Amino acid sequence: MWRCVHLYGPTVERTPGFVIVNWFIYSKGAFMQVIRLTAAPHGFGETVRRDNWWTTPLLVFVVFSSFIVYATWAAFQNAHYEYGPYLSPFYAPVLWGDSAHAWFGPQPTWWPALLPFSPALLILPFPGLFRFTCYYYRGAYYKAFWADPPACSVGEPRKRYLGENSFPLILQNVHRYFFYIACIFVVLLSYDVWLALWFPDGAGGTEFGIGVGTLVLLVNVVLIASYTFGCHSGRHIFGGRNDEVSKSPLLSACYDCTSSLNRRHMLFAWCSLFSVAFADIYVRLCSMGIWSDWRIL
Repeated sequence: MWRCVHLYGPTVERTPGFVIVNWFIYSKGAFMQVIRLTAAPHGFGETVRRDNWWTTPLLVFVVFSSFIVYATWAAFQNAHYEYGPYLSPFYAPVLWGDSAHAWFGPQPTWWPALLPFSPALLILPFPGLFRFTCYYYRGAYYKAFWADPPACSVGEPRKRYLGENSFPLILQNVHRYFFYIACIFVVLLSYDVWLALWFPDGAGGTEFGIGVGTLVLLVNVVLIASYTFGCHSGRHIFGGRNDEVSKSPLLSACYDCTSSLNRRHMLFAWCSLFSVAFADIYVRLCSMGIWSDWRIL
């Protein structure tokens, strides 16, 4: 049985630091207060939240900053990025460089003399921009670095909101194109895992084997592939743009698969960030003689 009700209000109570909004419902000839809302304050960092809301953006800031600093340092080293059949994912693929993995030989003559050369400088911008424009990472670093806002119901240091429809954030829309490039890198890193199965035999040839480094590179490419194929752009490409995905069994299977990965997109985003850094550290420390690679097979 439907009952006719009328919404009245709101009435506003202003107290120092926040605003209380009262809504009333009129029913059966009487007023009944049903909702008492507290509007979030507008000053930077002001909030009525009592939990430790600042821990998550602080953790994101520390971890993401540490990764950027380390990746930048590692990219400019131009050394200790290979050990035996292992190649650091920061440098893969090596287009030019003093490495047996180099596709086109040593440092090109057209490289500016004033700019330090490193094969990683030709590679890292592509997977880096894929992560930088990632839908999940945007929400994470917008809060942690730009306080936009620092957390839900916490005041931010600006009064205007332009969103991603204005320059420069409108450039975030290139993410869908970097998805295609990221898929290519998954294939290239998978090939490096294959190469990591073949060790020098001491007679000028190679022999099949599995080392700890092989497993490190394998876990890394699995996590990166899970993160990449769980991308929101990939989900749209595989089936999100169709009205009825079930009409195509192949598209439906791809859509279900990427949707399953997408539900854990945040988890794979962070796990793959740690794995790619650890893979570089492992190869680097083995190359420097600090760690020894244990042959399992």
